[in-house]
Amino acid sequence: MPRKTTSTPKGSGPLAEYDAKRTFTQTPEPPPSVHSTPGANYFCVQRHDATRLHYDFRLEIDGVLKSWAVPKGATLDPTVRHFAAHVEDHPIDYGSFEGNIPAGNYGAGSVMLWDRGTFDLLGDGVPALDQLARGDLKFRLHGEKLNGDFAIVHMKGRGKGNEWLLIKKRDQYAQPGWDVEAHAWSVLSGRTQEEIAQNLPARKSKKKTAGATDAVWKSDRPAARRKPASATSISPAPGPRRPAPKKKPRTRTSHP
Repeated sequence: MPRKTTSTPKGSGPLAEYDAKRTFTQTPEPPPSVHSTPGANYFCVQRHDATRLHYDFRLEIDGVLKSWAVPKGATLDPTVRHFAAHVEDHPIDYGSFEGNIPAGNYGAGSVMLWDRGTFDLLGDGVPALDQLARGDLKFRLHGEKLNGDFAIVHMKGRGKGNEWLLIKKRDQYAQPGWDVEAHAWSVLSGRTQEEIAQNLPARKSKKKTAGATDAVWKSDRPAARRKPASATSISPAPGPRRPAPKKKPRTRTSHP
């Protein structure tokens, strides 16, 4: 059953700032709308090549996407903490957006849907909005690239007040040294950032520069890795053996 949405009048509601920054007759971004029925705890990460390349991390909370701009992107490395600037809420529909914001508009540049999935709220039953208010939100991601337990923590008393840290917890998904740029391909179309900027069509297969070298893109679903070839499958299987020719019986010649 589709979730109900309500449009927000300009200048009001949780998406007022989002609305004020955009002219929707000039940008393909979705107009503001708030989901008025419970959602599916959607999350996404968008790779945004604007004035500066960065990643936008978004969690569906209270009918909108709570959003942070993360210059270095999310990581599966629990040894690092990445700075995340809290930005305006975005509509849920923005979570499937990929394309180009035209020059002259806010955030002009190419947007890649870098990861998507769902999340479980952690934190001993404390509601998400209460966790955000106290500055320590805990959650578990189920994405196509990001999985496991995370926290986003407010750096109180710093700068503009919108400074947070995105932290990967130590669990079975943790990978020290994990490089976000080694996964720079779209989970929606399989395209690289450059291909999105050039408005090229979705990929049927991925190049080495587009992420996994052994993955095949299947239209609108995540890439599936092939199983590594075994030693016996590298060489072609031998064909059926031909029966050995029968030896002719030797005939003896009698001598006088």
